Amino acid sequence: MTLPAWLTAITFNADGLIPAIAQDHKSGRILMMAWMNADALQLTVQTQTAVYFSRSRGKLWHKGESSGHTQTVHDIRLDCDADVIVLSVTQAGGIACHTGRESCFYQRLDLSGQTPEWQTVDKVLKDPAEIYHSDKSASTNAENENASATIDSNNTQAQVDKGSVLQQLDQVLAERKQADANSSYVASLYAKGLNKILEKVGEESTESIIAAKDFAHCDENKDKAAFEAARHELIYEVADVWFHTLVGLAWFDIESDAVLNELGRRFGLSGIDEKAAR
Repeated sequence: MTLPAWLTAITFNADGLIPAIAQDHKSGRILMMAWMNADALQLTVQTQTAVYFSRSRGKLWHKGESSGHTQTVHDIRLDCDADVIVLSVTQAGGIACHTGRESCFYQRLDLSGQTPEWQTVDKVLKDPAEIYHSDKSASTNAENENASATIDSNNTQAQVDKGSVLQQLDQVLAERKQADANSSYVASLYAKGLNKILEKVGEESTESIIAAKDFAHCDENKDKAAFEAARHELIYEVADVWFHTLVGLAWFDIESDAVLNELGRRFGLSGIDEKAAR
């Protein structure tokens, strides 16, 4: 299919994506940043509502599809290098962030002291649990770009026995090696090769470190919502590290039991002695 001229003028990255910044149409405040591919951008233009691309789930998502906090698009701008998009939007409900705040950029670096420190400067306008009709943090919601990568092409969450999760993952990851690259996120990783899988392991590891640092600076007594959001963010980022590491093992036809057996072997063995024996 031939792309329209306006779309071919855009410089997408190696993954076919471009960062998109959403800015409030009236105040000019930056609300959030997400990713778009060509399909997301075309749908945004056609519907005049923001449609993004979830890297973790490998699919399009309409902003507000779960929360109701949609974004009406008034203007779209492209930067001088043609590799960043800015959307001028009206934010439904006045809430763009999954933490229940107006903007995802609610932390400001305080430079007044001897050591710079991140401070939360925006209040929660609505409890995330109320927004998503769940007692879980909004970080677990499918609308969050940083949500854990799913292995289900229909994006459903089956209730599974925790003790068998790794075994079930082993089975699914093995099956995805034979699947069409367009049928699932994992299949697309296999199609792109080992380097792409390892790149994702490194990327998710970095994001888990950042999430841990963010969580370390949260004070439950000062801002409970931010504390809970940061806690769940850390859990999800670590889950992404585990998940992509398992994909890497599956590339070599190594199942999770091999790692569990190695961990089991180390019980009762001093870590100092184990390192000395290497």
